[in-house]
Order: sequence, then C-alpha cells, then structure tokens
Amino acid sequence: MAPPRCLCAICTCGRHRCPHKPTRIYDNGQQPCLTTEYVEKYPKYSNISPARSLKPKQEYQVHRGKMEGITTFKSDYLPYDTMRRPFRVQEEYKPKTGERELGTTYQKDYNAHKIQPVTLVRPLERKHTMGGKLDTIPTYQDDYRSWEVQRREPSKVDHIYHPPTEKFGNSTTFQDDFAPRELNPRQSYKPPCVAKLSDVPFDSTTSHRTSYIAHQLAPKFVKPKEEYRPNNQPFEDLTTHRNDFKGLAGPLAKSCKPENAKVISNAHFNGVTEFQDRFQPWLVSLPEVRKTKEYVPPLGSMDFNSTSHLDYVKHGISPAVPIRPISNTRITNAPFQGNTTMKEDFKAWDICQQEIIKKQQEIPKPTGKFYDLTTFKSHYIPHQIIPAQSFKPVHVILPNPAHFQDETMYRTEYTPKKQEICPANYPSPPGYVYINTDSHGHKFFRQLTPEFSELNSNQIPKEVAVVS
Repeated sequence: MAPPRCLCAICTCGRHRCPHKPTRIYDNGQQPCLTTEYVEKYPKYSNISPARSLKPKQEYQVHRGKMEGITTFKSDYLPYDTMRRPFRVQEEYKPKTGERELGTTYQKDYNAHKIQPVTLVRPLERKHTMGGKLDTIPTYQDDYRSWEVQRREPSKVDHIYHPPTEKFGNSTTFQDDFAPRELNPRQSYKPPCVAKLSDVPFDSTTSHRTSYIAHQLAPKFVKPKEEYRPNNQPFEDLTTHRNDFKGLAGPLAKSCKPENAKVISNAHFNGVTEFQDRFQPWLVSLPEVRKTKEYVPPLGSMDFNSTSHLDYVKHGISPAVPIRPISNTRITNAPFQGNTTMKEDFKAWDICQQEIIKKQQEIPKPTGKFYDLTTFKSHYIPHQIIPAQSFKPVHVILPNPAHFQDETMYRTEYTPKKQEICPANYPSPPGYVYINTDSHGHKFFRQLTPEFSELNSNQIPKEVAVVS
C-alpha cells in the first residue's frame, strides 16, 4: 500500500497549498512548518558564502585639510583669442526674365487612361410570394374563448338604519366646560395723547449766545497773480519719426490677387449619380390592409346604479351651532386723520429738471456724398483663371479572378492538446481517500487501487470551480 500523500504533493499545477498554520488548540510545539514552494525548488548551499556588500558605511568623516578651489574646468580650459565674424553684404535682388514654366512631373509621367466601368456582381433580388390566403386568427383568440358567467348576488347583510328618536346630544368638551358670560370692558387708564400748551413765554437764550465773544479777524493775505509771459522762440513740433524718416519716391504696390471669377462651362450637366445608376427601382407589392371589425354595441340599457347609491340612506341632521362668543368691534363714523409730523414739517418743493450739459463739437460733421473708392479697388487688376487639368487616375478596384488562399500557419501547424485538470481542484481528489489533517494544517490522502479509482473516475464532472 502506498504511503499517504499531502495535498501539496498531489497538486500538479503548483497553485494549491495547504494552509501551513498550526490547528492544535493546546499544542505549543517549537517546530514550525517550513514547507514552501521556494524551499522545495531552491535548496540551500552550505559551502557558498553570501556576497560582500561594497556599499560604503554611513560614518562621520573627519576634516582632512583645506579645500582647494580648482575645478576640472579651471585646470583644463584654455582661453583663445576670438575674432569677430565678417559681416555678409546682402546682394541686390534682380528679378528673372522670361515666362514661368508651369509643367510638373505629375503632368509629364501620369497620362490619362480610358477605364471601362466595372460590371455589377450583385445578384438580382428575387421575391418569393405565396398565392394562398393568410389565416389571421391568432392562437389566443382561437383557444381562449369567453365564458358565459352570471353575476353573483351580493352576500352583504341587510342593515336597515333606524334613526334615533331623541335629539342628537353628542356635546364636545368645550361645550361642557365653557360657560358663556357677558363681556364687561375694563376701564382704560392710558393718558390721552393731547399736547399740553404752556402759558410761560418761550426763552430763546442758549449757551452759545451768552458765552460767545466775537473777535476781530486779521486781514487775509492775498497772493498776487503772476503775469503770463509768452516764449519768443517758435514751438518745435518735429517728432522723431518726422525728423528721421524720409519717404522714397516710387511706384505704388500692385495687387497680385486673382479675380474671383466663376468657371463657366457650356457642357450639359449629367445629373445621374452612382447610386441612381447602380440601384435601379424594382416593383414592390403593396401591403395588404387589414380590415377592422365593425363595432357592435351591446344589447339592453346600462345600469348606472352602484352599491353605494342603492344602500345609502340620507339622514336629516342639523349642523352644529357654534358656541364661540361674538367679537365686539368698535365702529366710528369720524373721518380718518392721516396728517403726520413728517407731512406737516417737510413739504415737497417745486423742483425743475436740470437740462443736460452737452459739450460743443470741435470737429464739424462732413457734408456731401461719401467717396467709397479704396486703395484695393483702385489698384486691383483682375486676371483670368485657367484651371489645371488633373491627370490622376480614377480610383477603381479591379477584381482578381484568382482564388483567395485563406490558409495560415496557425491552421496548418497547430495541434490541439488535451487540457488536464489538476486533481487538487476537486474537494476530494479523484483516486484518493481523505485520511486526516495534522496539527500543521496538512491534509493527507491515500491513493486507492486502480480498480476502485476507475469506478470513481466516471463520476468526475467536466467543469470544476477552481479555488486558488
């Protein structure tokens, strides 16, 4: 019998490992499980020492002497005597004589060729029509037919209302607790708002009038106005531009803008497009119009009586009388006095709107007709445009009669391989029987005999959820 194997040893893809953690509750062993994928694939070598690090230690370096101020640039650089570059005199522009040749390499090498139109490969559309009559009865209308259902009688108990013989006496809490009383207005002790006039004459003496002493002011110093003295020298109105710039006499610049003339051709316009030429209209049969069924009104009259209309009994109840006391409002016939202190002391003044102060124009407005001739209109010379002839060939795709080879290197050389499923993907690996789990978390399985493993292999599903 083969020895039991751990789930780490059964795995063939290298992605399934046991949780290497102790699972014992009262076990404090000092032997940890050091089984990892790195320890299995990369064993330890005893005779090889680790590489020595050449990184300098971060220690404090003592002062080694005075620092020299000589750099590599100062020691290696040698100054040279430089000479000023000679100034290049610009040559005078001389226009070339003769006519300009407008021929290009495109017009010389590319000649126009006559190309016949491509024949259409698209087959004509064929419409198959049936001569039989269409059955328009749907399945729902044929299989599900309406039943003759009679109206059920209501099972409601007849409750005949008997009005009470006594008076309606459902009084409220306010009616029970509130006792109406007569209103006795209280006497007002507020003093009347009337100005009291005094018999003593008004004393207009103030502290300013009694204590102020008028002093005589000294005469104010008046500065004499200086007389304007004009300058004897004339005003020099020459600017830097007027003094230094001297206009050169010469002809006016000519405009090289071509005339915006339309190219008019006497040839007849051919209004046929590519879409009209290739897609010709064909005859289309009109869709059949489905006739709607004629509305047949139901027989008999409609009963508009509802359950509430038939069973409801109207009761004659008088509305509740309010017990709220009537408010006594004072109504006076005297006219309202709307005069206030603000209206009496501050009365409106008669103010006239001030006229707008307009500044007199210094420059007079021009009179007469506007002369709208610009520099461009006076110096522009129109030229006739000669459009260049295009020798570019027509972009037409020529069909190739040769058969298209759709074979690729992937189709010819690819060999499909069977995809193997790792036995550790299953909750219980096929061909193994679970034994136990040790204290370090390793799950051990024992391999079965070949006969017993073949019987269990038939129950293996085709698709398994992988948990890594």
